[in-house]
Amino acid sequence: MKQRYDLSTLEWSLTGWHPHAWESAVSMELGLNLYADISTLPARVPGSVQQSLRDAGLLPDWNVKLNSRACEWVENRHWVYETKIPADWTAHPGDYLLRCEGLDYQGEVLVNGVRVGEFCGSFTSHSFDLSAHLCEGENRLSIAFTDLPRYLGQIGYTSTTTTWKTRFNYIWDWIPRLVQVGIWDAIHLEIQHGDVISAFSAYTEYDVQAQLGSVQFKTALLLSSAAQVEVIVEGEEGEVGRQVFSTAEFTDILHGQEASYTFAGTLENLPVTPWQPNGNGNTQRYTLRARLLDAHGALLDEEQRTIGFREIIWKACQQAPEGAEPWICCVNGIDTFLQGANWVPIRPCYADVTAEEYRRRLQLYHDLGFNLLRVWGGAVLETETFYALCDELGIMVWQEFSLSSSGSDNWPPEDPQAIVEMRDITTSYITRRQHHPSLLLWCGGNELQGSADGSKRGCGKPVDYTHPMIGMMAENVRQLDPTRRFLPTSSSGPTFIAKAEEFGKGIHHDVHGPWNISGPVEEAFSYWDRDDALFRSEMGMPDCSSAELIRQYGQELALPADFGNPFWMHTQGWWMQWEDYQREGGDPENLEQYVAWSQQRQATVLTYAATTCKRRFPACGGIIFWMGHDAYPCPVNTSIIDFNGAPKPAALAVAQIFRANVADGTNGDSLKQAPSI
Repeated sequence: MKQRYDLSTLEWSLTGWHPHAWESAVSMELGLNLYADISTLPARVPGSVQQSLRDAGLLPDWNVKLNSRACEWVENRHWVYETKIPADWTAHPGDYLLRCEGLDYQGEVLVNGVRVGEFCGSFTSHSFDLSAHLCEGENRLSIAFTDLPRYLGQIGYTSTTTTWKTRFNYIWDWIPRLVQVGIWDAIHLEIQHGDVISAFSAYTEYDVQAQLGSVQFKTALLLSSAAQVEVIVEGEEGEVGRQVFSTAEFTDILHGQEASYTFAGTLENLPVTPWQPNGNGNTQRYTLRARLLDAHGALLDEEQRTIGFREIIWKACQQAPEGAEPWICCVNGIDTFLQGANWVPIRPCYADVTAEEYRRRLQLYHDLGFNLLRVWGGAVLETETFYALCDELGIMVWQEFSLSSSGSDNWPPEDPQAIVEMRDITTSYITRRQHHPSLLLWCGGNELQGSADGSKRGCGKPVDYTHPMIGMMAENVRQLDPTRRFLPTSSSGPTFIAKAEEFGKGIHHDVHGPWNISGPVEEAFSYWDRDDALFRSEMGMPDCSSAELIRQYGQELALPADFGNPFWMHTQGWWMQWEDYQREGGDPENLEQYVAWSQQRQATVLTYAATTCKRRFPACGGIIFWMGHDAYPCPVNTSIIDFNGAPKPAALAVAQIFRANVADGTNGDSLKQAPSI
């Protein structure tokens, strides 16, 4: 049997140290006590070092003006989280395991000052056996975070980026540098005594014609004798399936160390109601229970997951070029236009995002009519909270593994050790999230490509399954989650971006871009009128945040919105529109006038793009906007939801298209102005 204690319920403290000084309380040379550079602070877990420092008044609000630059010193310290494990938690016999779902990024775990183990990598869970280090009474648990990668930001070399930490924190074109350190996901003390289920994962299938579902599950068992695994599926109206599996019947797959086994099975012919995406119906969910029983039927241990059943079939687009991958997503027999947004963390220090913040943001996407979010590869595996809410709200998830382009070189690593490490990451992603019905597909990463002439440098041609790391990912998905689609990268197919001069050549399958226009909005209309892409997994158009938000965070730097203003340049100058405005009519009278022009411009272009793509369905399978929401108060960016969580006019305009029928008979001329906001 297992017991789990949630360590986030305990009181935690944080200290900051010059590198390695925390390792010894006494200086070797002088025999002097060494003291923390940043003395003891209260800390929230999960949570970031940065937020604890800000709460204590030791960091400014990094969202205001250029304050993020005053926070970069945090990277140059070591940080130690500490708590006391209560005596009653460790008073019983058993194996004591520390389970950490997310540690960012590298360091050591100590109990009562004694090193237990090391960790490295933000993308996998970590487990530590504390059994031999615990004493009677209270025990002091310390998690020390040490050295960080120097730079993983937007411009660099993907082929040599083999340090597995979130890249966007190091600067992207929508966020300044703010390199998170801390405990970013759930953390538990697990006590195992006797026979237990040490790991459990599952995925489901659904047959629309038969209206029956099945569950494929896999367990890791620690057993002292023969046992049984009872699997139960329950819905709102009661039990829909139950089956008992004897481990003795599966001796051919029992393996591993003595008394450590892997056991797999299938529960079939379940009369279930399918889970439907937003706009298609109800999000029916079920509870899956795996119960470990002894030979007499007594309960030894139990695990459970929330699951759903749905059938996903990918169909070819109408008039698609020969050999093109299918981009019509048929969900439970309904051909469904995928209307989505690219999802990035809600805040740069994503460890601090609360369940309520997740709910507010995801509820907004639901209410706007979105049925898909693409979790971008420069970030992280989204949390269990995120996925559970997507299950509830009918929002499908395109989850990318932890790779992204770098501008100078966008080719995934080929180093054998990096491929081994990425296998561990992909396995961790799959086994932790595959039970969620909202999970639509896996993807190798963002904009992984070489040049059109076949060179590994440059851009133009997306990688395919022949790349050794991508091939490994594809095989791992096939083995562990065989019912889900795997894409080598986004975009994918013959070419990375759709250029107007190449329409009609049959090379635009899944494409990215455009993200801006250089002249009047009318120039965008002819582009979208001639569009022949089968799918658009990333496109956008910049605009300003509200005047109120710009004044809130920019203060006296709110204007002018030009290249000479450091506040506007702080999150890159790629999206500046000041010169476009001046070409159309000189300088604005005030910030409100400029913002209104910019937001209407974005709304008009995105509405036209969404409408033309959706009207072409099923010749086009969907469109995903870059980007959904701001993680930082950018004065100008391509987001359609601002930093404060308010939908911009473009989001409200696009919502009218997303909530409408696929074809409404409207002619194109009426779409050259955004709908009334």
